[in-house]
Amino acid sequence: MQKKKIKTSKEIGEKIKRLRRELGISQEELAEILGVTYQQVQRYENGTNKLNVENIQAVADILSVPVSYFFEAEKTLMIAEKRAAYSTAESKLLKYFRKIKNNSSKNAVIQVARIAAKAD
Repeated sequence: MQKKKIKTSKEIGEKIKRLRRELGISQEELAEILGVTYQQVQRYENGTNKLNVENIQAVADILSVPVSYFFEAEKTLMIAEKRAAYSTAESKLLKYFRKIKNNSSKNAVIQVARIAAKAD
């Protein structure tokens, strides 16, 4: 049986850093959305501090990747189009929207966004 390699905090941090940069998100923006300091984001990216399960899930949500992305072996990807970068406001909205459990509340938020978009 082949032994699976455990991903180190440094390897996970490098993936976070690479993807964050690809998406055009600063450490400060990521830190604000996560509710930590930018220094903490630096520590995560350098592998100095370990991410707990909740923070890995939050980072995955913010960067729009599945949690498994951080644990997969490196692959050469061919991407037809660049992933859209989210602004801080968009990231915050997405973060809070994902926390809404009630479908009618989600629909209300969608309706408000639709009305606001038409008003511009």
